[in-house]
Amino acid sequence: MSEFTYLFRGRLASGSPDDMQRHFRAWVAWFQELDAKGHLKERGHPLERVGQVVRGKQKVVHDGPYAEAKDIVGGYVVIEAADLAQAVELSKGCPILEVGGSVEVRPNET
Repeated sequence: MSEFTYLFRGRLASGSPDDMQRHFRAWVAWFQELDAKGHLKERGHPLERVGQVVRGKQKVVHDGPYAEAKDIVGGYVVIEAADLAQAVELSKGCPILEVGGSVEVRPNET
């Protein structure tokens, strides 16, 4: 098995409290399924929407991360899968896809 990191991009669900709760339950169920099948290596963490970005040779610090909402990394997890194809297939169950977000699947260096 190899390790892969899922980077979740985009907004989490918004709307009524019931919609938010339903979305949250979908995340919990997806993580439980990954864990039950032996794929969840590290649960990762959601990321705050504030931070700073350091750029260039002059190491200029900017407030951020400011990007299109669809491009903001909201969190990550580390999973184990046989190969990239399986890691991509497993990512298709991610609830962020139902609200227009994306999952970037990256192999971890070993």
